[in-house]
Amino acid sequence: MAITNPTTNPTPPSSDPSVYQANFNAFAAEGQPKTSTAWLDRARKVSDILAPDAAARSKEQKIPRAEVALLKNAGLLKALGDIKYGGGGQSWEIGYKIIREVAAGDGSIGMLLGYHLLWSTTARIVGTKEQQERTEKLILENNYFIGGAVNPRDNDSRVTQAPSGDGLVFNGFKNFNTGGVISDLTVLEGVYENTDGHIFALVQTNQPGIIFSHNWNNIGLRLTESGSVKIDNVPIPWEDALGWSKETKAPIPEVLGIQFPTLLLPTIQLVFVNFYIGIAQGALRTARLYTATQTRPWPFAHDPKQSAADEHYVLARYGKFFASLRAADALADRAGQELAALYGDHGDKRDITARQRGEVAEWVVSVKIVATHTALDVTSGVFEVTGARSTAEKYGLDRFWRDVRTHTLHDPVAYKESEQGRFFLLDEIPSPTWYT
Repeated sequence: MAITNPTTNPTPPSSDPSVYQANFNAFAAEGQPKTSTAWLDRARKVSDILAPDAAARSKEQKIPRAEVALLKNAGLLKALGDIKYGGGGQSWEIGYKIIREVAAGDGSIGMLLGYHLLWSTTARIVGTKEQQERTEKLILENNYFIGGAVNPRDNDSRVTQAPSGDGLVFNGFKNFNTGGVISDLTVLEGVYENTDGHIFALVQTNQPGIIFSHNWNNIGLRLTESGSVKIDNVPIPWEDALGWSKETKAPIPEVLGIQFPTLLLPTIQLVFVNFYIGIAQGALRTARLYTATQTRPWPFAHDPKQSAADEHYVLARYGKFFASLRAADALADRAGQELAALYGDHGDKRDITARQRGEVAEWVVSVKIVATHTALDVTSGVFEVTGARSTAEKYGLDRFWRDVRTHTLHDPVAYKESEQGRFFLLDEIPSPTWYT
């Protein structure tokens, strides 16, 4: 039974996982990928499964239970996980490429996968070693999908001592909660009473104190279930407060008193970048097929062609789009390598400097700027090479622009450009924020 309150809308219908049963069987027969190449191949297969009816599913806007089940059965939720608990053992460098591949087929599902990979590895960044091991074991062995009620633009949730004194209680409201409705676990974040310390914790989603509004009805990314949520007296034991001490009721200095936990922010910013690029790649592939099969040449040109694919301006536009996406790809790969190397070299000692952190953050800022402008340019520009008939609703070619436009408003790119200018011109590394 759905939880309701005066501000909660009726629970919308869900997609049916049985539509992908043949794919589930095929993935089970293949087994979990063993190499980086195999993981990327698996991501491409999922993308190819999602792409043909992505426009129709966006229009229907059902809760994506089938699509998340597809991610689960394909094993993609486990790609970054520790091998000893059944994970794929891949680095973020590969994780970002997986996100990009899936987003090319369906931007919403690529975004859900990206957020999951971030939230499912949060304990590695802000938790103790014991919390990392326990959390990862729980997520991987159960193949859980993770959502997150963490929106910095809202007032922070309040974290207070439980009346019994044995734990903590979260209360608050978040306007955006990506993937929450469809999740098994939800990441909560709030400020502990009478301090400025932030606490992250993972909790079971299906409980009375997590109340979804079912009000996600935006122009793009319509299957991400990013509506609002009320957090009403949700309890956690002190042991689940990531990076905090039960004994001292304070952050553990060697965990949260250093630069390393602030890598959470460039890590998720690079998640955003990769599904922007993936969505734009999906738009270009879809446009290419349309142009090759349906676009008519312009008969009133000074040099009429028999095929639209032979027209100089069509070729030039595709050439520009393709080159721009190749550049964004390459820059995203470089940023992914830089971040993965920092995790690989310093993940155990957690000893990065402010300079190291800042330089990696600025690699991410570079690609955020390029990916934002490129994705918006490509997803709006494809209509110029497909023609007037391609605007028919049945083709759904507009979904790519709607998806990119919706999320690129997450944080204004102009501020990223200014930050990058200060880094280049003044050699000023950015102070960690919720968006840098």
